[in-house]
Formats: sequence, structure tokens, C-alpha cells
Amino acid sequence: MLIYNSFAQFLVKEKGYDKELLTVTPEDWDFCSKGLALDLEDGHFIKLADNGTVLRASHGTKMMAPEVLAEQYGRKEWKHFISDTGMASRSGKYYFYDNYFDLPGALLCARVVDSLTKQNNGQKTFDFWKDVVAAIQHNYKVSAFKENCGIYFPEVKRDPGRYLYSCPESVKKWLQQLKNAGKILLLITSSHSDYCRLLCEHILGNDFADLFDIVITNALKPGFFSHSPSQRPFRTLENDEEQEALPSLDKPGWYSQGNAAHLYELLKKMTGKPEPKVVYFGDSMHSDIFPARHYSNWETVLILEELRGDRDGKPEESEPLEKKGKYEGPKAKPLYTLSKTWGSFFIDSVSGLENTEDSLVYTWSCKRISTYSTIAIPSIEAIAELPLDYKFTRFSSNSSKTAGYYPYPPLVLSNNEKLTTK
Repeated sequence: MLIYNSFAQFLVKEKGYDKELLTVTPEDWDFCSKGLALDLEDGHFIKLADNGTVLRASHGTKMMAPEVLAEQYGRKEWKHFISDTGMASRSGKYYFYDNYFDLPGALLCARVVDSLTKQNNGQKTFDFWKDVVAAIQHNYKVSAFKENCGIYFPEVKRDPGRYLYSCPESVKKWLQQLKNAGKILLLITSSHSDYCRLLCEHILGNDFADLFDIVITNALKPGFFSHSPSQRPFRTLENDEEQEALPSLDKPGWYSQGNAAHLYELLKKMTGKPEPKVVYFGDSMHSDIFPARHYSNWETVLILEELRGDRDGKPEESEPLEKKGKYEGPKAKPLYTLSKTWGSFFIDSVSGLENTEDSLVYTWSCKRISTYSTIAIPSIEAIAELPLDYKFTRFSSNSSKTAGYYPYPPLVLSNNEKLTTK
């Protein structure tokens, strides 16, 4: 709710949008589902199949009936789809929602489309995205934490305990075990150093920096992986202010911005190995998993909260680390539970032609998991007590799309191993 409000207040107060945007009911959150794309021109949200066809769509929050969907999209690839699953997640034409920090923005944008459509008698094209970008900039620019800009940072600073969990002891112990075993630990975040410090001190303790050999803040992922050293050099920090660009990365420490190529050179130096292996954990396919695998060929572990509590049909009592309170309000559902509006994150049904059965297909999001993740886990806690030499089954180990899920695949995939792949 805090993220939603940080955007909504800006749009209403600074840009003159409808005050109705400020009121959200618990039921409204069901619209939020990872893996949706927003077409910025026509205000449609869409859910893609693994072959790029559209499985479900809405205009704003209003779902399209099957016949409207068929007329609008048919069985052909979505116009912006590129069959290589590395299609950009952000462009001037569309925006993919693939992590929980982004998702409140999906609900807000959908409601903005509803509001503009109503005001303008069925408006067909939209130009609200520049205002959303301005809201992001106002609340989350690098200097916002220090300057107490917007709503988000001042509120988290005022009462971090309301919004953040402390890290389970098992995870802290796991990090220490890795360090004791001679592993080099890295923390790479797109958050600026001041906000990162607040989060980590609350979550891991005041001595959190001792756990990590290298801390990189304001990493501007996915550019951290895709940009060359000259485009994105590392910078030192002084009192949370970025200093001059570094020609290379020579020693462990805390840095800002940077690139994976210079980091890898330092890892070679620190390990004395010509090709040190890196295992990278992240919860965003766009910012973490795809670029780390595609550009750097690192092993990737996707933190996939949709795996939580999936087996017994209800979410676990606990919420993901760092996520508490962001969607507070009268019992809003945790965002990783199944959306009634959009259906499963992993599969969906395609209605058959006349007199034929519906068929189940993988979603584009599901295909990307098995393509770019080495394994997928519900949380770090789920693996923290395993021996460090535990052998996980990789997605690439056999032709099954479910092999890399630990501790087990999502129920919907276990029940439907013979899904259609188009």
C-alpha cells in the first residue's frame, strides 16, 4: 500500500488525476499478478503464453470477454513479442511487471486507464506513462532518501519495523557458513547506499557489511550486466555521495554503479582462478536472472514466492522478507497468492476451437524460469539449513520444465506434466 500511495498521491496532487485513485479496497489487490505486460498505448494489460500469443487481457482493470480477446488478439503473436525469450522488459511501448516492488504500480496504472476511459468517453490511446515516470522519479531518485522526498522513504525511515522483517537466524548462519567455507560473498542492489544501509541494518544487523566482501549499491541492474565498463564504471562513495569513476576494480569494498566485467576480473584476482563460478540469487527475471545468465553466464537462483504455500492451497502465514506492510490495509492478500483475475502464473488454458477441448499451455513467465534459472526456490530460508555441498537438480538436467524447482514444483505443474508447448 505504501508503494501504491507514493505514486497515487503524486498523480492526484501534482498532476491533477482523479481523487478516486487514493482509495483502494482489499479486493482491488487481486488484479496484481506478476508476469503481466502493460501496453502503454492502448491501456491493455496482457498475459502471454510461451509462444507469444495472448492468454488473457484487460482494458484497465476490466477483463476482456473471450470473444473480445479473440477479436483483439486472435491466435497470433502479440505485436511486441520477440521469440527469443530475452525480450526487453521495458521499452517505450510496453512495461512488464515481474517483481513485487513494481506490482502496486500495475494496479495504479490500470485504475488510471479506467479513470481516463470514463472521463473521455472510451478514450483509445493514452499518454499517462510520463506522469508515472515522474512519480517514480519524485519518490525514488538517488537523492530522495537524503532529502526526504515523496512518501516512501520518509515513511520507511520513520518506522522501519512496520515494513521490514529481520532476517531469520538460519539465513544469517548460512551466510556466515559460506564465508567460513572461503566463499566470496557479494551484495549487488540497485538501491542507493543510504537506503541499502537502512534495510540491511534492520534485516541483518548493524554488522551486516562484515558478512559481505563486496557491496555494490546503485548498481542500475540490468545495465550492470549488459553495459560495458566504459559505459558504467564503478565509483567509490564518500558519505553516500558517488565519487570519481574507477578505471578498474582492484580490491574488495563498498562501491556504487559498476559493471559485471570489472567485477569478474576482481573475482579472478581474489580466487586465483581463471574462471571462478558465480551463483547469483535474485527475485526479478528482468533485473537479476535473465541478465546474469545471458550476459555473464552466471549460475542463477530465482527467488520465486509463488512457490510459497502452493501445496496446501493457501499462502504461508509469513510474508516474504522486506515485503511486510508494503501492501498493508484491511487484510489485503499477499501478492504471491493466486490471482482470481489472471489465474496461474505458470499455466493457463486456451479455449479450443468448436467441439474441441480447452488445452493447457505454459505462460511466457514460466518458460523464462526454466530457460534462465539454474534452480528456483521459494525463499533463502528454504535452503539455509541444507549442507553447503547439497546437490540440487537443475532445470537443464533433463527435458522436464519442472526439474529445477526446489523443494518441489508448483502443484499446477506437477499435475500437468503433459502440457502443450506451442
